[in-house]
Amino acid sequence: MVCFFLTSTYALAADGLCAALQHAVRAAAPGSGPRFVTSYPGNAHPALAHSAFTYDNALAAIALVACGHTEDARLVGDALALAAEADRTFKDGRVRNAYRAGPAADPPLPPGWWDDKAGQWAEDPYQDGSATGNVVWAALALLTLHEATGEARYRDRAAGLMRWVADLMADPAQPGGYIGGFDGFDPAQHRLNYKATEHNIDAVAAFTWLARLTGDAAWTRQGALARGLVAAAWDGSEGRFRIGTGPDGRTWASGAALDIQLWPHLAIADAPADWRRSLAWVEARHAVGGGFDFNDDRDGVWIEGTAQAALTYRMLGQEAKAAAALATVLAAGGPDGLLYATGAGTVTTGLAVGPASSTDDFRYYHQPHVGATAWAVLAQVGWNPFTGRRIGGR
Repeated sequence: MVCFFLTSTYALAADGLCAALQHAVRAAAPGSGPRFVTSYPGNAHPALAHSAFTYDNALAAIALVACGHTEDARLVGDALALAAEADRTFKDGRVRNAYRAGPAADPPLPPGWWDDKAGQWAEDPYQDGSATGNVVWAALALLTLHEATGEARYRDRAAGLMRWVADLMADPAQPGGYIGGFDGFDPAQHRLNYKATEHNIDAVAAFTWLARLTGDAAWTRQGALARGLVAAAWDGSEGRFRIGTGPDGRTWASGAALDIQLWPHLAIADAPADWRRSLAWVEARHAVGGGFDFNDDRDGVWIEGTAQAALTYRMLGQEAKAAAALATVLAAGGPDGLLYATGAGTVTTGLAVGPASSTDDFRYYHQPHVGATAWAVLAQVGWNPFTGRRIGGR
């Protein structure tokens, strides 16, 4: 009876958030063509007002499939596929970190704004760049659509994105894995040689998925390279994953991030049992206000990450903890049914947006967020975005 009650409660809550995502997608553009969805609707900052981050849009597509709204998911997935097929400058099959919200142009264009003071069009070097993890999330969304529709074009475009990762980002030198991507303005972007544990967790999942679909051992080998980095990032003495390396790609960096402690349990099916100790680390270092912070300064509740924790708890059969986390998530409802990115105020991460930043300026603000809403849907529905399957076979 308890399980039935929890499942029914999750389903009722998910319906509202599914409808909010569906509305956001349909409002992004008229008609039935590909479109990108604004990540932070209503944000007036010029760098964010019309920005559709690839990661958020990939999550929205995955969540809409989980909701049963595959046709709405296609609208976003087709924009991601178009972005992978056509770029204004590069011909290597990458996607950018962000695109201009609204109808997808051909080729899709990065966001930007008119700088009155400078009298010129301005763009953001991070948004123009291509982080490895964001490329992988686009692939995960396309793989999800492939399995939902049976259309080979989604699988093939996902494979193209992961070939980009394999061909351009691989670094077998210890600790192995894949580097961070590219940053900067066209046409002379520069390589990011750090290795993020998060990016490599994502890559394990996508390479494993492609290996499962195709039977091609090359994908398995590429996945093993990413898994090697994740395994090397495990600090058994503290029971947690390191955030990644510094710019040299070798030396482990300081810093804390919630998602890297959670995602291995979702993305890696045969993960060592010892890795589950990362949940104790999360509860000891990130817990705050009924939810979890991005880093360990516990300056506020990060709604997206708290939803990730809820899904991870469900994956591991800890439904009571999942329900408590989801209660905090659902209390963060905002305009048009989307969830706020934070429980209240600003949540710091301790990280910089990109190499051009001189401070830890990557922060989350109390504003409606498509990405947080999508993760909440996944947690409620019990959908694993790294495998395209419901947890527990449901």
